[in-house]
Amino acid sequence: MKPLKDCRLYGFVDTAYFNGRTPETICRALCDGGSDLIQIRAKKESADWVRVCAEKLLPITTAAGVRLVINDHLEVALQIGAPVCHLGQEDFFEAGFTQLSQLHPASGIGHPGSFPLIGLSSHAPEQAQRAVAAGADYIAVGPVFPTGTKPGRAAVTLDYVRWAAANLTVPWFAIGGITLENLDSVLEAGATRVCVVSAILNSKDITTATAEFKRRLPRP
Repeated sequence: MKPLKDCRLYGFVDTAYFNGRTPETICRALCDGGSDLIQIRAKKESADWVRVCAEKLLPITTAAGVRLVINDHLEVALQIGAPVCHLGQEDFFEAGFTQLSQLHPASGIGHPGSFPLIGLSSHAPEQAQRAVAAGADYIAVGPVFPTGTKPGRAAVTLDYVRWAAANLTVPWFAIGGITLENLDSVLEAGATRVCVVSAILNSKDITTATAEFKRRLPRP
């Protein structure tokens, strides 16, 4: 699997956008189109559901050399040996953590030596700075534009993307409402990595849509 710094396109298997398709079908299409990371996002499902889904998708992503990301559920990532876990502000800082080292399990749960990389969400410069200080392996910057995946959260606008480009040295991904129509503005603001949810999952051909995003992103 390529290093995080060389990853450019972050795709999603999001239960809100299945549209009659199976998680496996979506995952394979994202891999075929060139996603570098694929996150299981299931806000309304249980941890057990996420685990069962992840156990089906991990062989697909591993075979494709793609990193599978478990959203929210660190215990699931540990149980199945997923390479990455993504946590929101509420899952980490608001839960009382300040350093990623505090997450390492003392109980020995999971696969020895395979503690996942951890990504943290951020919605403002001070949150990004705090995530860097905590030791985040990567940071999500957004939502750049209004998005249905984060209803009620105000867009951070391209100003935050410009700040991230000027100040962050750890890998970071712009996220939120990014489409092929506004992608150029995000790249012009300094982003080199993006997360894309609905613009890919709402397309009729996920592989083609994924490949088009990947083609337009800068190469490592």
